[in-house]
Amino acid sequence: MRFSAFNSVLRSVGPVVIGISLGFTLSLLSVNWTEEACYLDGGEGEDATLGHDGQLRGARKPNSISTINDAESEEDLEPRIVPYKQVQQSPPKKVFRAKYISTELGMRERLFVGILTSKNTINTLGVAVNRTISHHLDTVIFFTGMRNRKVPHGMFVVSHGDERPIWNMFQNIKYVLDRHIAEYDWFYFSQDDAYAEADRIKALVDHLSIDREIYMGRPEEFIGGAMQGKYCHGGFGYVLSRTLLLRLQPYLENCRNDILSTRPDEWLGRCIIDYTSTNCISEYQGLQYHHYELGKNSDPSNEQSEPFKKALTVHPVSDPEQMYRLHRYFTEVELQKTYDEIAKLQAEIKNVSVVAFEGNRSAQWPVGINPPFEPKSRFEVLKWEYFTEEEIYSCLDGSPKCELRGTDRVDVADVIEVAVVELNKKYKPVLHLKKQQLINGYRRFDPVRGMEYTLDLQLEVVNQKGHSRSIAKRVHLLRPLSRVEIIPMPYVTEATRIHVIIPLTLQDRSLVDHFLEVFASNAFETGDNAILTFLFIYDPVEAQQVNQNDIFAGVKAQISTYEHKYPSVKVPWISVKTETPSQIKFMDVISKKHPVDSLFFLANVNTNVNLEFLNRCRMNSINNWQVFFPVHFQDFNPDVAYHNQQHPAAVDLVKDAGHFDRGSFEEACFYNTDYMAARSRMAPDVQENEDLLETLDIFDMFLKYSGLHVFRAVEPALHQQYSYRACNPRLSEDLYHRCVQSNMEGLGSRSQLAMLLFEQEQGNST
Repeated sequence: MRFSAFNSVLRSVGPVVIGISLGFTLSLLSVNWTEEACYLDGGEGEDATLGHDGQLRGARKPNSISTINDAESEEDLEPRIVPYKQVQQSPPKKVFRAKYISTELGMRERLFVGILTSKNTINTLGVAVNRTISHHLDTVIFFTGMRNRKVPHGMFVVSHGDERPIWNMFQNIKYVLDRHIAEYDWFYFSQDDAYAEADRIKALVDHLSIDREIYMGRPEEFIGGAMQGKYCHGGFGYVLSRTLLLRLQPYLENCRNDILSTRPDEWLGRCIIDYTSTNCISEYQGLQYHHYELGKNSDPSNEQSEPFKKALTVHPVSDPEQMYRLHRYFTEVELQKTYDEIAKLQAEIKNVSVVAFEGNRSAQWPVGINPPFEPKSRFEVLKWEYFTEEEIYSCLDGSPKCELRGTDRVDVADVIEVAVVELNKKYKPVLHLKKQQLINGYRRFDPVRGMEYTLDLQLEVVNQKGHSRSIAKRVHLLRPLSRVEIIPMPYVTEATRIHVIIPLTLQDRSLVDHFLEVFASNAFETGDNAILTFLFIYDPVEAQQVNQNDIFAGVKAQISTYEHKYPSVKVPWISVKTETPSQIKFMDVISKKHPVDSLFFLANVNTNVNLEFLNRCRMNSINNWQVFFPVHFQDFNPDVAYHNQQHPAAVDLVKDAGHFDRGSFEEACFYNTDYMAARSRMAPDVQENEDLLETLDIFDMFLKYSGLHVFRAVEPALHQQYSYRACNPRLSEDLYHRCVQSNMEGLGSRSQLAMLLFEQEQGNST
C-alpha cells in the first residue's frame, strides 16, 4: 500500500527532479572555473584570466560577489569624448560616362543593311537601290572593291581596294565585326541587282529573337553536292543575327585561309556551316523569308502571282528603270494595304461606338480625325465663309463680295468633284449622280482639324432603268491637315550688328526730333549693337542750293547734338539726288557703301523703333534663307478716332486706336548679300525696262527675283503714328492702289467713320 503510494508520487515528481538536476549539471559544465584568490582581510577577488590584450578576462563563480567599489564602476560607465580626425580624401577618380544613354544601357539599333556593288554598277543600280531603300532604313552602306572613284552624292561607300569577290566578302564581314557589331542586332546583306522591300525586311527582323543564331535567306545546294548543308543565295539577300556573327568572329581568319570557293555567298555559307553548324533557312518559327525570281524583260505591273506580291526581295533586276518600277508597284501595294487597315479600324470604331454611353454620338466624324474646335467664348467662334462657283462672300479687303479666283477657285472645284465621286461610290450601281449646280457652299478653317465644307448640290439622279430626276443633296467634307513637319532653320543669334536705314525727304523733317528721342532711349543709352544711318533725299533744285540753303541743316545739327551727348555713337548720313524717290534706287546706294554681310533694317522716320523689335529683326532675317517684312501697328487719325475727345498721351494697341497696316511694305529686314543677289537677277529685266526701278518696291523684288522665304507677320513692337503718305503716281498700278488703300484704312475704323457721317447728316438736316 505504502509502496504503491510512493511509486505514484515518484512517477509524478521524478521527471521534475531529474530535469532540475540535469539543468544544474549543464550550467556548471558551461562555466570556466578559475582559482579564487584568498585575501588576508577575508575579501574575495574576482575570478579572471589574462587575455591576449593584457586585460583580465574570465567568469566569476556563481557564489562570488564583485568587490569593485562604486567609484571605479562609475568611471567605467562615464562617456568619453573621442577627438574627430578628418579623413584625408583621395582625389576622385574620373568616371567615364557614355555620350548617349543608349550606349550605357547597351541598347542597339535593329537593322544594318550592306549592299554589295561594283565600279560598273554603283552609278546605275547602286544609285537606284539607294533611292528606293535609304529613306526607309537607318543605316545603308555600300561595299565595293574599287578605289579612288567619284562617289555618288548621298551614298555612304566603303572601298576595300581589291576587286576579288571572296576577299571583298571577307573584308565586308570583318568591317561589320570591327565597327558595327556592338550597335546592331541584325545584319542584312544583298547585291545591287536585287530589289529589297525595306519595310517588310524591318518587319521580319522585328519578330525574330536576337539571341538565336539565324542565317536566313534563299537556301541553295553547294556546287558539286559534296558538302552537307545549304548556303544562302547572295542575289536574294540574307539576314545574319548578331549572335551568329559573334560566334563566327574567332574563325574568320581560318575561313579566309582554308576555304576555297568561286562565289562569295557560297564561301560565307561554308564558313558559317563549318564553324557554327548553322544552315541557311527560309523559315523560322512561322516567319517566312519570301523571295521572287524575276524573268528577263518582265514588267512588274503584269506580275500577279502570290509569291511576287509577298516577296521581300526580287532578283535579278536588269536596270534602274526596272528597279523604280518595282519600287512603285510595292509602294502602291503597301499604300493600299494601309488604306484597307484604316477602313477596317474605322469600321471597328463605328461598331464599338454603338454600345458606348452616348451611342454613335461618341464617335467623331470623320473617324480618326481630331474633334472640332470648341470655342470658350463668343470671340473664339470660327467664322463660316459662304461661296458659290463664281463668287465668295468674304474678301481680304473687307468687301462683302468678290470674284472667286486663283487657288480658291481651284479648291472649290476640287471639293465639288470629290463630293460627286464619293456619292457615286456610295450609291452605285443602283443610282448614278451627275452635278447640275452648286446651290450653297460654306467653308471654315478649323485649326485642329483642317478645312471643313458644307455643300448643297443640285444633282441629276439616273437609276438602272434610265429614269432621271433632279434632287438637292447636302454633303459634308473635310480636308484634314496633313502631317506637320518641322522645317529646319539655320542658327541665328541676337548679337548681329544691324544697320537702321532712315530715308528722309523735305516733308519728313518735322518727325526727326521725335524719332531721335525714341531711338536714343532704346539704342544709344542701352549700347545696343545698332548703327543709325540717315539717307537725305534731295530733288535736283534742292541739291543745287545745298551750299546756300541746306534743307537738312537742322537735322544735321540735331545729329551732332546727339553725337556730343553720346560720345561712343556716330550717326552717318548719305545724300542722294533724285527726281523720283524709289526704295530700290536708295538701296543701290546704301548697298555699295556697306560690307556684303551687313544686316539692314529699312524703316520710316515715323516708326518707333525699340529693342524688342531689333532683336526680332535679327532672329527673323536669315542670310541666304529668309527676309522679314513686318506689319507695323499704325494709329488712326486722332481727329477721327477721338472725335470731340481729348487725345491720349499714349496709344494702346486696341482696335479702336489703330490697325495693323497690311498695305504698307516700307519696313524690311534683310542681308546685303541677299539684296545683291536679287538685284543681279533683276538686272536683265531692268536693261529692257528701266521703269522697273521706280514701279517695283523691295518686297516685290524679293518675291520675283529671289528664291528666299519672304516672311511677313504682324509686329506689335513696331508702332507708327498716323501720317498721310504721298503715293507716287509713277508706281505700278498695284503698288499705287496699295498705297491709296492704306491711306483710306488708316483714317479710322468703320464704326468711327460711320458715326462721323451720321453726325454730318444730322447737322445738314437741321
